[in-house]
Amino acid sequence: MEPAGEFTHRVLMIDDDENLCTLIRDYLTAYGVDVCYALDGNSGLEKALEEPLDAVLLDMMLPGLDGLAVLRRIRAQKPFLPVVIISAQTDVSDRIVGLELGADDYVSKTFAPRELLARLRAVLRRAYPDAVATESPDKNGTGSLAVKGLVMDNARMEATLDGKTLDLSTIEFRLLYLLASQPGRVFSRDLLMEEISGREYDGLDRSIDMHVSTLRRKLGDSPRNPSYLRTVRGSGYMFLR
Repeated sequence: MEPAGEFTHRVLMIDDDENLCTLIRDYLTAYGVDVCYALDGNSGLEKALEEPLDAVLLDMMLPGLDGLAVLRRIRAQKPFLPVVIISAQTDVSDRIVGLELGADDYVSKTFAPRELLARLRAVLRRAYPDAVATESPDKNGTGSLAVKGLVMDNARMEATLDGKTLDLSTIEFRLLYLLASQPGRVFSRDLLMEEISGREYDGLDRSIDMHVSTLRRKLGDSPRNPSYLRTVRGSGYMFLR
């Protein structure tokens, strides 16, 4: 990865380890990312809600408001702002809770700065397809699609089914948009994991299955006799034509 010559994104890091914050700031700055930081949950939340940002790097163990509380408030007021959790908590249940609350990715604090850069770039590509070169699923080139009564606006991340609004988390929207953009195509779990969260599927992580289950409930779909999302045993999932 070659360093960038100018800033292309502004990122807030919320972490009580100032040495880590300055290390990450100095590293990412060389790659075109303008990094500011906050050392506690309260000041971090204030910055996240008041300053123009392209993404947030969020620790879970914070003085004041903890990371989950900060994430909830961000999602309530800035639902489309990308948030990457960086945490020393590596338990699968902690990762799932963070992702279920709307985090875009979860990175263990054993990461190398280069891994964090790659994860951050993947999140930014998905969130800002016009600003960072990437291929985003788009059935008709307008940033929206309509199929089987489902209408999805990718720019606004809004979805309706038969005219009724679907209350989807950021990850649920992206997962459904990806599947619905290519009806009849089987997407493996590892491909879905890579596209949706920017990390590899490890064979034990059930978050994709959990998101699909939640989507089925919100779509009113039956896993045994589906109208929208079908499980392809041993392969993955597909959106039915």
